[in-house]
Formats: sequence, C-alpha cells, structure tokens
Amino acid sequence: MVGAPAGGRSGPGRAGTPGPPVRRILVTGGEGQLGLELRRHAWPAGVEIFAPSRAALDLTDPEAARSIAEGGFAAIVNAAAYTAVDRAESEAAAAFAINAHGAAALADAARAADIPLVHVSTDYVFRGDAAEPYETDAPVDPINVYGASKAAGEAAVLSGPPRAAVVRTSWVVSAHRSNFVKTMLRLGAQRDVVRVVDDQRGAPTLARDLAEALAVIALRMIDDRDAPAGLFHVTNAGSATWRDFADAIFDAARARGAKVPRVEAIATADYPTPARRPAYGVLSTRRVEREHGVAPLPWRERLPALVAEIMETSG
Repeated sequence: MVGAPAGGRSGPGRAGTPGPPVRRILVTGGEGQLGLELRRHAWPAGVEIFAPSRAALDLTDPEAARSIAEGGFAAIVNAAAYTAVDRAESEAAAAFAINAHGAAALADAARAADIPLVHVSTDYVFRGDAAEPYETDAPVDPINVYGASKAAGEAAVLSGPPRAAVVRTSWVVSAHRSNFVKTMLRLGAQRDVVRVVDDQRGAPTLARDLAEALAVIALRMIDDRDAPAGLFHVTNAGSATWRDFADAIFDAARARGAKVPRVEAIATADYPTPARRPAYGVLSTRRVEREHGVAPLPWRERLPALVAEIMETSG
C-alpha cells in the first residue's frame, strides 16, 4: 500500500457536473523540505498528490516497485533522498540504498506502469572545478559518497522508463526542516560573529520555486507523451558563495528589525568536514528554460519573503 491522498485537488466542479479526470501523482520524500512544498503547491483541479510516509513506502523494499506500478498513478516525482553528505562517507550503503537503489526501484515501477518519472538530483554529481555554469551534458565526476550515490541514481533513472526526467538542483532552502537559511538565522540570534565559507560557489534554490518547476515538468509529461525528457537543471537565478548567501540572509533579517551578527569569511580548509565539497556547483538552466518554459527567479529577490516566513513562524 503506497499511502493516501496528501494535498492536491480533485472531484466535481459545479454541482452535478463531473470534474476533470483525476491525475494521481506519487510524491516520494513527502516529509522533506521539497516534498512538503510539493504537497502544498497549488496543483490544478483534477490532480491528487499521494505522499506516503517512509514507513508506508520503503524504497529499499523489493516489493515497492510492484506496489507503485499497480497503484494507478499518472506520474512519480521522486523527492526522496539520503542527504546527510558528511555521514554518507561512513554510511555509503545507506546512501546508495536510497539514492541509487531506491531510484532504480522507481524507474522499474515507472517503466512497468508506462508513466513519467521526475527524479531530483544534485550539483554534487560534478567535480566542482568548472569556471562557468555546468550544462546538462557535462560529464559527472563526484568527489564524495553522496555525489556518487546520486550519480548512480541518475544513471538508473535515465536507463529506465522512456519518459524520465532527471532534475538537478543546488543549495535548496525553505521554511521547513534543516537548511542553510534556518541555520544562519538561528546562529545569528545566538552569536556576535558567524564564520562562513567563502570559496564555494553555487546557486541558492528555494524549495517552493523548485516545486513549481517540477510540477510544470511532471504535468507536461503526463499530458504529452512527446514532452522533452532527460536531464534538466533547475535553480534560482544568480550565484553566490556561502558567505554571500549569509550576508543576504542577515540583510533580510536586519530589515525586519532583527539583531544580526558580523559575518567572517573563511576558507573551506578552515572548516574541515568528512566529505569534500565541490568548489563550484553553478548549474546552467538553459535547457529547462528552452524546453519547458521554466524561467528561474532571482534568489536575491525571493529570499526576503522566505526569511520573513521563517522569522514569523519561529516567533
């Protein structure tokens, strides 16, 4: 059993008249920050979102693919992932179980049911030594276990159902769960100085905007069997170092009257972690703009509203 409806809209329109055919979309990872945004997204009438818990749908269970294939879904959006980058260095089997084998199970299910699969991946599949944004056809060369597990998942999806899209993204933040914006606001309230890495560059991405793009791609692939598939990159427009990102977060907090710390720039070498991080992970969004009409919004314009939401909900 893969779960019960969690969000979305369906059913009749005016009294006594049938509504549009129900399109049931399975969202995995529904309790994560992206999954939560997919569940709260304003889907069109006639769409039902099913977001089962991890216990209800264990992607490491060999029976999962059969259960999904028989579930009557119109599409799958895979937002489930093992994202503990540092812990993955010592838990490689766990990372690969979800990010690679779980993705393969969903690919098998999508192939068996002849439905689209939209799979979320990461900039960490790249080495991070580029000087300009990575295009979708750039060779993958991960430098940590997490990136390797996600690259394996991509390969499984792209070799599976004919209607499959792999959507790479980066630096995802939201008002939910743990992420960089929430961490900076918490540390900023506790400290006078916050030290932040300034030699890694990427593209901040609001989970809400990523969910919007995934919805566009998924619905188009449901409605049009010839819709563009394959690899896409989706981020907000613009890039930043982590220090740049922190400065912008505290600027937004200051504008709302919060006490903010001084941000001290440090090098990656000054903040050692078990997993190596790519120094550069900016992704070119040109293909998704061209093929699906998804125009990325500037992260600097979108950030203040997110900071306000977090500050309001945290009291």
